Amino acid sequence: MQLALLLIAAYLIGSISFAVVVSRVFGMADPRTYGSGNPGATNVLRSGNKLAAALTLAGDAFKGWLAVVLAAAIAPAAGLDALAVPAAALAAFLGHLFPIFLRFKGGKGVATAAGVLLGASGWLGLAVFGVWLGVAFTLRYSSLAALCAALASPALALVFGLDNNWIISISFMSALLLWRHKDNIKRLVAGQESRIGSKKKEA
Repeated sequence: MQLALLLIAAYLIGSISFAVVVSRVFGMADPRTYGSGNPGATNVLRSGNKLAAALTLAGDAFKGWLAVVLAAAIAPAAGLDALAVPAAALAAFLGHLFPIFLRFKGGKGVATAAGVLLGASGWLGLAVFGVWLGVAFTLRYSSLAALCAALASPALALVFGLDNNWIISISFMSALLLWRHKDNIKRLVAGQESRIGSKKKEA
């Protein structure tokens, strides 16, 4: 019962869409009504409001980190085993992808995954961010950078000594990130993906 409650709480934290919340606070249009329709920081940036986009990015990352930190604090007191925290991390990530508050239509999960990884291990989070930054800086494709970071995450988790429960959880998140970027993958293969700094808007 305690594990179920922990997972529900983590899922609800992940279900908070900062793209929608921040847009409402700033009096902006719902991010689901323009650009790619994705409730995430990249689409909020298309509104032209960089502060709103930055706050969305920070909020989505923070909720992933928060879910992990809270689970790590609660699990021992509740007598839960080592599976609890990685499972809560995955629940928070699923909350972002399939938020109950938005009829289960959420974002792609890059920022939330980053927050989860930082909560699991600061060094792991920084290493994965380094992969993202390196690809983004050299090739200027945000989506490709996210895909490379997702693919590298399980291996880096192993390098940094995370246990098997975390490896499995992070592997699931990585697979889901690849799936959520399937349209970006098609555009990359076709040479139609927008580069960072390009004014071309993604579908």
